[in-house]
Amino acid sequence: MAASGGTLNCEDFSLFQEVLKVMRTIDDRIVHSLNTTVPTVSFSGKVDATQTCKQLYESMLEAHLSRDKAIKSCIAQTSEVVGQLREQRAKDSENMAVIKQLRKEQTKLKLMQSELNVEEVVNDRSLKVFNERCRIHYTPPKVK
Repeated sequence: MAASGGTLNCEDFSLFQEVLKVMRTIDDRIVHSLNTTVPTVSFSGKVDATQTCKQLYESMLEAHLSRDKAIKSCIAQTSEVVGQLREQRAKDSENMAVIKQLRKEQTKLKLMQSELNVEEVVNDRSLKVFNERCRIHYTPPKVK
């Protein structure tokens, strides 16, 4: 499963997806987090909304970056395997085991690449919700 530092199991795609699902928990619960920590106008005196929004933004950003890094790492690893299998196929084009393994790895690579698109949607949704609730309390630094 996931080791420290957001490392994913790149071998098994279903495990890869399971770990990503767990890593996306912060995004899945963003509305709940905002509702329970960022006060409405009538309760704004009791909580430091600026600090709360800042902490939430930083942990959300950290989660986004670690997932992005983990996904790209698996894509690179799987791409390397695909490259090696292509070389093997070039040397022995009749070897069905190599051809089958190559197809399997290519499919896994496409699925992993599509996770980057999912990641973009998840991140955009979280940032949109965050901005709706926190824009008056905290403005994140501009990302270059």
